[in-house]
Amino acid sequence: MLNIPNLLSLLRVALIPVLVILYFVPHTSAPIWATAVFVIAAVTDWLDGYLARKWQQMSAFGAFIDPVADKLIVVVALLLILFKTPTAIILIPVIIIVFREITISALREWMAELGARNVVKVSSMGKWKTTFQMIAIGCLIFYKPLFGLPIFQIGVVLLYVAALLTLVSMLSYLKAALPILMDKG
Repeated sequence: MLNIPNLLSLLRVALIPVLVILYFVPHTSAPIWATAVFVIAAVTDWLDGYLARKWQQMSAFGAFIDPVADKLIVVVALLLILFKTPTAIILIPVIIIVFREITISALREWMAELGARNVVKVSSMGKWKTTFQMIAIGCLIFYKPLFGLPIFQIGVVLLYVAALLTLVSMLSYLKAALPILMDKG
């Protein structure tokens, strides 16, 4: 079902190649444009869910495409950042975030098969993780200082906060699912 919330999720997927191209354009304004594209994607991440709930336009396709679009844009952005700054200080939180995303996606799928998807529904911790993660990625894509503020370094700190929240939320989801997984095992 194509409605505005689902179109916003599809827009996020369509913005991925635009982000990649802009990230590599050899022009001084390229980081600004790449950051703008990522910010648009981050805003649509919030907006599609808000509109789907407000307009009661939740659908099976939306439940599928929204998290896929979120994970695709985040992982691609993290890989771009890691490509530009291939250091352990970036690699460690990237590994943590990608590990968590794969683990929780698999856990949600498995729990849905067991009829217990609500056990691992999005929590407030997950929303905080997403907020810190999106701001961190935006800062890291922008890269340059702004008004004397070390934007890249701020982004690194926020990425570590996001990685910590990522671990805490993953453990929370696993703890909630464990009794059902052990019972069905």
